[in-house]
Amino acid sequence: MLFDSHTHLNNERYSEAEVLQLMEEIESSEVSYVMDVGFDLESSALAVKHAAEKPWCYATVGFHPHDAKNLDDMTLELIRGLAKKEKVQAIGEIGLDFHYDFSERDVQRYWFRRQIKLANELKMPIAIHSREADQETMDILKEEGAFSEERQSWFPKRKGPDGSFLPDSRVLLHCFSGSKELAKQYVKLGATLSICGPVTFKNNRKTQAVVQEIPLEFLLVETDAPYLTPEPFRGRPNKSPYVEHTARRLAVLKGISYEEVASITCENAKVFYGIK
Repeated sequence: MLFDSHTHLNNERYSEAEVLQLMEEIESSEVSYVMDVGFDLESSALAVKHAAEKPWCYATVGFHPHDAKNLDDMTLELIRGLAKKEKVQAIGEIGLDFHYDFSERDVQRYWFRRQIKLANELKMPIAIHSREADQETMDILKEEGAFSEERQSWFPKRKGPDGSFLPDSRVLLHCFSGSKELAKQYVKLGATLSICGPVTFKNNRKTQAVVQEIPLEFLLVETDAPYLTPEPFRGRPNKSPYVEHTARRLAVLKGISYEEVASITCENAKVFYGIK
């Protein structure tokens, strides 16, 4: 049982026939659930449509920092409306991307804050995209109350590795690529980290160190398909069934069975997204 906690069946490169083919492949794989993640208005609406069509598919809605330049007050209200649809489980992916700067940084910052506020108003989990903006992403999340005691009070506590129950902020750092020190800071704040395909790359010691340092109770697995394809399929478009290879790499790094990683990360994702 696997949960691909972040994928893009709604990617604009797919034809309708290709989406149907991908769905068939998911249904014949070990993947039990996928989260189809919105990155603009059109993709968010399409994720909602996919979630309505397939029992194993759920959706998030929001604007990626690349697309922040296309947001305005009216569009944010449309996102708010989509967020209230059935099987929409989070606001995301939202955040900062200072690698490409497809949207101006001040525009990214403004709409990141506005979308955090929206998630707080709706008391929903948040899926974060952060690239080359580690400290500022954390600072804005803190300033906007994403780790506040009030926000944590909205969600059930989660069980830690020692059996104790810990506050859960329901903030997910998707495709986490930061240091193990940053990872520990986020976990202390009640965040969750999602690990994707690059952890399978031999030279990616940074993410491997995160996996070894952070208890499995705070980790999810994802593909970010069609991007970030794991070994042994690197160089090809990614797809949800390939999340198995990420889970298998976590098992090696943790020194436990693949079945245990698959089961625990699936349960973690269901808890994070509030899926019964």
